[in-house]
Amino acid sequence: MTLPRLYAIVDKETLNARGVRLAEFARELRDAGVTLLQYRDKLGGPQEILRAAAEISAVFAGLEATLILNDRADLAVLAGWGVHVGQGDLGVAAAKRVLGVGEERERRGHGGIAKVAEGVVGVSTHDVEQVRVAEKGEADYVAVGPVFGTSTKLDAETVVGLEGVRRARALTTKPLVAIGGITLGNARSVVESGADSVAVISGLFVPGRTVGEVARDFLEILR
Repeated sequence: MTLPRLYAIVDKETLNARGVRLAEFARELRDAGVTLLQYRDKLGGPQEILRAAAEISAVFAGLEATLILNDRADLAVLAGWGVHVGQGDLGVAAAKRVLGVGEERERRGHGGIAKVAEGVVGVSTHDVEQVRVAEKGEADYVAVGPVFGTSTKLDAETVVGLEGVRRARALTTKPLVAIGGITLGNARSVVESGADSVAVISGLFVPGRTVGEVARDFLEILR
């Protein structure tokens, strides 16, 4: 698969801390031209996560956008999304099975048997060995990080730096996503180090500017 340069991550805790409404945030990203988005909610229950996914789906309805749910393959299949898994989550192959990749299954609300879309599954890696394993596996893309220090994960792994991105690029032919502490100021250097896409969370928030304006700047810088 080919990934857009900007991979926006909508983190529930970050939105709550800043008093930002989910649908409003998603609309700003959509209007800026973002077409790859992940929703992350580490604390919410299944129904809450599915309601949020439905809100985002409604915002992006009719557009060619790839929507990814963090961690929960079971909920991703209900939402009709892809999923991103970490090293401690369900394995990639198992996530593919949950999403029904290549299978025929009945989809509620669609009146009969429909082909389930080939679900996108991405995987996080934090060191050379994990990248090697991901390259041999079924993941559609490999994420590496944290590239820089990040404040959005309390249990963040050791920073890999730009050299970590370069090492990962040398080890995988899959699309490579870099994540962790990426801002307007350093995003270009990450792409120049070999990343196909940069995942941005708190970097979308710049004092005095709208999220849409910042997202457009990222898209321009990463062209």
